[in-house]
Amino acid sequence: MTEKKIHWFKIADDAALLPWQDNNMCQVEADGKKITMARFGSQFYAFAQKCPHASGIMSDGYIDAQGHVVCPVHRYRFNMQNGRNTSGEGYYLKTYLAEQRPDGIYIGIEQKGWWL
Repeated sequence: MTEKKIHWFKIADDAALLPWQDNNMCQVEADGKKITMARFGSQFYAFAQKCPHASGIMSDGYIDAQGHVVCPVHRYRFNMQNGRNTSGEGYYLKTYLAEQRPDGIYIGIEQKGWWL
């Protein structure tokens, strides 16, 4: 079995330096990918920029009281940790690892390919 290889990308020296919107989300770039960052409580989350259903920009949505990100187009809800659709439509939102470390905020992206 092949071990997952995660490459970590530093996106900011401090969370306060990210371009947070009033909904506690922002768009960042890591490894050439546009990614939505979210904060809920003391946790940071990273997931696809667009909804897998109708390509709504996830950072234009909101985070509900249960901590699910809600797409602005059709209000589909997703678990920010694992990408599972929690409103029952059967879609899956791509998620990434997100960590706050002493020296900054990082996003971890799984590296895929036969060359690894």
